[in-house]
Amino acid sequence: MLVFTHRLNRTLNWQATDTLSLKAEARSRPRQHLKLDSGEPCYLRLPRGTILQQGDYLQAENGDQIARIIAKAEAVMTVKAHHFEQLLQAAYHLGNRHVPIEITTDYLRFSPDPVLEKMLLQMGLKVVEETAPFFPEMGAYSHHH
Repeated sequence: MLVFTHRLNRTLNWQATDTLSLKAEARSRPRQHLKLDSGEPCYLRLPRGTILQQGDYLQAENGDQIARIIAKAEAVMTVKAHHFEQLLQAAYHLGNRHVPIEITTDYLRFSPDPVLEKMLLQMGLKVVEETAPFFPEMGAYSHHH
């Protein structure tokens, strides 16, 4: 079984031998059994606290195999507002509930939750359930590599 132990410098142009498509939650777990997109079983044994990003490259401990990380589309709720201030208020209220959230200047995105959806609709925001890659904020104390 391939064991991936190193994240490579993403500024270099690596030749990936395979890809590994992961949802947001899986990208934040540095130790787990998975299958490469080709179907080959593998294991991640990365340093604790490692959070993988779209486009990262992992090298197997055998030194030969390199896998490129792809953010896999997943069920999400996307929030849009008529006014930027509404989006800021929504981010504040979602943050108070400590849910993983993707924050952009145009939309907010989080995992489906009917209670949060209802709250946001009552605030006058547009909420759409869709399937898309999810890039939640890492948090102020995370290790960004």
